[in-house]
Amino acid sequence: MSYRKDPRVDQYIDALPPWQQDICHQVRDLVHAADPDVEETIKRTVQPYFVLEGNVCALLAAKDHVNVFLYDGGLSPDPQGIITGGHGNKTGRTVAIKEGEPINGQALGDIFTAIIATNRAGGWRKVTSGQ
Repeated sequence: MSYRKDPRVDQYIDALPPWQQDICHQVRDLVHAADPDVEETIKRTVQPYFVLEGNVCALLAAKDHVNVFLYDGGLSPDPQGIITGGHGNKTGRTVAIKEGEPINGQALGDIFTAIIATNRAGGWRKVTSGQ
């Protein structure tokens, strides 16, 4: 898959252990596959964000996992139960992926697609307020 990469995101990923690099590359490919207009940036000094008319997701490597923060206002369906944290959170939720765990690419891609659709409809704040 070909897409425009932000070299700062490459720097973040390249500094990680190989297993975390692999997770980040897979997530990066999935979010870009959800929509070719997704852009990469760095926010909060070093954290990779993927945006399209609002935040879609962000990556944060922790000691024993990689967090994929989903900026969906809790709206995106999760029929396969891949969301691991933030249930009931009104701004976003998390998918934590540990070393050796397979990524459910279909489910995560579906969530990215739903977030992007919500962003294009004005964002989760507008959608949930009914305006």
